[in-house]
Amino acid sequence: MSRRAATLVASLFACLLVAGCIADGGGGQDTASTPTTAAAPGGGGLTLEGVPALVSQVEPSVVTVFTEDGLGSGVVAEDGEVVVTNEHVVRGQEQVELALADGERLAARVLATDTYTDLAVLEPARTDLPAATFRDELPQLGEPVLAVGSPLGFRNSVTLGIVSGVGREIPGAAAQAPALVDLIQTDAAISPGNSGGALVDGAGQVIGINDAYLPPETGAVSIGFAIPSPTVLDVVADLRDDGQVTHPFAGILPGQVTAEIAAALDLPVERGVLVREVVPDGPAAAAGLRPGDIITEFAGEPTDSVEAFLGVLRGTQPGETVPVVYHRDGEQQQADLTVAAIER
Repeated sequence: MSRRAATLVASLFACLLVAGCIADGGGGQDTASTPTTAAAPGGGGLTLEGVPALVSQVEPSVVTVFTEDGLGSGVVAEDGEVVVTNEHVVRGQEQVELALADGERLAARVLATDTYTDLAVLEPARTDLPAATFRDELPQLGEPVLAVGSPLGFRNSVTLGIVSGVGREIPGAAAQAPALVDLIQTDAAISPGNSGGALVDGAGQVIGINDAYLPPETGAVSIGFAIPSPTVLDVVADLRDDGQVTHPFAGILPGQVTAEIAAALDLPVERGVLVREVVPDGPAAAAGLRPGDIITEFAGEPTDSVEAFLGVLRGTQPGETVPVVYHRDGEQQQADLTVAAIER
């Protein structure tokens, strides 16, 4: 799925930090970008005056996760029956302790984990916790967001920013940490301890699980990343079902084609998935796809967005052969692609 320049790539990955499990304790606090007003689809406008009410709505669903080695954050999901966090927060743990927003502490069992997506599901001792609402679509660029969690041990902390990018990947990180692709980028400050916490839109819906950030030594300023909620919903469903997640692999790095991009580049279609890169010897390469092709159908389903493509791909099984409709040099073509499994 991932997904470029050798020296910069290596230095970025070497400095990339996942945003959690830290030693239990304090540290400094971060500041965040603070836009005054912005439109939030499904949630009206988010203003600075409205932030306290939004925090009050979301805060009860975000918990602090204490492990033997430190702490991270988590989000209550699935009608209050489970807590979602990052796999790296609870790695090697069977039991953890949760601190709720009201100060109550309770035990939780690590139900299942998936290292590839860096997600984990916890089963708390209580199953009536206030659950967050997870948005089932990707956010738009520029949407205002809140990051809620326990950075550096400061429990119930909130930072404010916007969606800085969608479908991001850490350059060169996929080969070593495949979870760090297809991410939401935000300038809401994310620090160690934020891992597993919520990235929330203006309607109070969780749009992502906070996962990583680029530290200042890379030259970055407020560049953080979250796992998109559509991915979270799919993975949590699989983990609760049988404790395992199947990861089908098409062997491309997808990019979004919009009407504006199509007009600027004189493309034959206004919506679709641009093949930005093809993995050597992967399924797409074997099917004859090349960088620059535009996929408009995959496995018989229209793919007018990266989200749609990834959703259809996730519904396939490794070994399954599916038709791919794509455009190249102004002509529509079709190929058969045999889906593979991501080797971990």
